Amino acid sequence: MVRRIFGLESEYGFVFQNKSQKAYPPERALEFLFQGILMNSWSRDAFLPNGARIYQDTGSHPEYSTPECDRVRDVVVHDKAGERILSRAVDFAFDHLHEEGVDGSLFVLKNNTDSAGNSYGCHENYLIDRNVTFWRLSRTLIPFFVTRQIFAGAGGLVPDGEGKVMFALSPRALHIREKISCSTTSSRPIINTRDEPHADPQKYRRLHIIVGDSNMSELSNYLKVGATALVLQVIEEGGLHDRMSLEDPIRSIREISLDPTLTRKVRLEGGREMTALEIQWEYLDSVRSFLSREGPIPAASREILDLWERVLSELGRDPEHLSREMDWCIKFRTMVQYREAKGLDWSHPVLSMLDYQYHDVHVDRGLYNRLVRSGRVDRLVEEEEVLCAMEVPPQTTRAKLRGAHIRQAMKEHRSFTVDWTYMRLNDPPQETVHWSDPFRNWENGSTE
Repeated sequence: MVRRIFGLESEYGFVFQNKSQKAYPPERALEFLFQGILMNSWSRDAFLPNGARIYQDTGSHPEYSTPECDRVRDVVVHDKAGERILSRAVDFAFDHLHEEGVDGSLFVLKNNTDSAGNSYGCHENYLIDRNVTFWRLSRTLIPFFVTRQIFAGAGGLVPDGEGKVMFALSPRALHIREKISCSTTSSRPIINTRDEPHADPQKYRRLHIIVGDSNMSELSNYLKVGATALVLQVIEEGGLHDRMSLEDPIRSIREISLDPTLTRKVRLEGGREMTALEIQWEYLDSVRSFLSREGPIPAASREILDLWERVLSELGRDPEHLSREMDWCIKFRTMVQYREAKGLDWSHPVLSMLDYQYHDVHVDRGLYNRLVRSGRVDRLVEEEEVLCAMEVPPQTTRAKLRGAHIRQAMKEHRSFTVDWTYMRLNDPPQETVHWSDPFRNWENGSTE
C-alpha cells in the first residue's frame, strides 16, 4: 500500500441528566469532562501528548481528532484511544459532580444522530496527490461511498415519517443532501470540498469525507479506511474510471441504508441497475486486478483486500455471519434477539435505549464494550495497544515530534501554542518550530 496520511475526527454526543432538585447548568458538567482530559486546565481546545486534538465543537459536544497516522491499523488504535480518553473523563466528571452535591448522570456517545433529529458523525481525512483532478476523483468515489455503508454503517433505528420505526444500515446516510459541497452542516455532502492539507499544498490535497458513520467496531473502522485508501491509490495511479456513476446518488444512499436485506437495486447512469453489494464487488475486483498488474500485491494491501472479499461474501450469504465483526450486523442481531424475546415492536422505547447504549463509550457501561468483554464481538487490536495510544503518538509521522514537545512543555509547566504544523513556547516567546511535512518524524530527516 502506498504510504499515506490518515486521520479520523469523531464527534461525540454529550448528555447530562440532572436528577437533583437544584438547577445545574449542563455547561458546568461539560467543563468537568474537559478537565478530566486536560488536568489543571479549563481549555476546551488542545492538543494532547499522544498527538491528537480534543475540542468543544459547535453544539457543545466534544470532538476528538486522531494524530496523523500512516498505517490503517494505527488509525483504528488511535480512534479507539479517543474513546478510552473520554471514558476516563466521564468518571472524572461524575466524581466532581458528586463533590458538588449534584445527583446526575453523564453520558458520552459515539453515535450519529440524536432524538431531536440532529446528525453528527465521523469525518475521514486522506492526504492525496494534488495532480488528480477533483472532478475525476469525485465522480469515481461517489458510488463507492454511497454503497460502502453495507460494511461501514453503524446501524440504527430511524423514523420513517409516518410514525413507524425502521432499522437503517447507516443513520448518517439519511442526512446526506448533496453530492459535493463545501458545507459540513447545512448541506452535508457525500464529498466535502474543504482542502486544508496541513502539508505542502503544491503536492497534496486533503480529502475530507463526512458521509460515514462513527464506528465502534474496530473491524468496521479498519475496512472503512483501508478499502477507501486502496481505491484512492488506484485512482491516483490512473485506474478505476467512473463507469458506475449513479443516476441519483442521494436517493440511492437512502434506499440502500433502509434495506438490511441488501437486495435493493439502484439505477446507474444509462439505466443499468445494481445492488450495493454488486457495486462493491466491482470496486473490489477492479482494485485487486489493478494492484496485481505488476506482480504480487504487498502484504498490507492484500490483508485489506482479503477482508473486503470475505465481508462481501458473507454479506451475500447472510449478514448474520458478520454479527461478531461489523457494526450494523452486531447491532441488528442484538436488537432482533431482544425484540423477539420480549415481543416488542421496532418503535418500542427500550430498543431506542439499546441503540444509544451501544455507542456509550464508557468501558464498563457501554453495550458494545460489554459485548466485547463477554466474548460476543471480535477485536482487531489488543487493549494494551489502545492504552498505550492514549499517551504515545504514532512513531512514524510528525505526531511523534508534536507529542514529545507537548509532553516536555507540560513537564516543565511551560505555556505553549500548538497546531498541526507548528509549536511555540510562550514564556518567554521563542522561535516557532514548524513541521510542515506530516510524513517526517524528524529522527532521520527523511520522508521515506
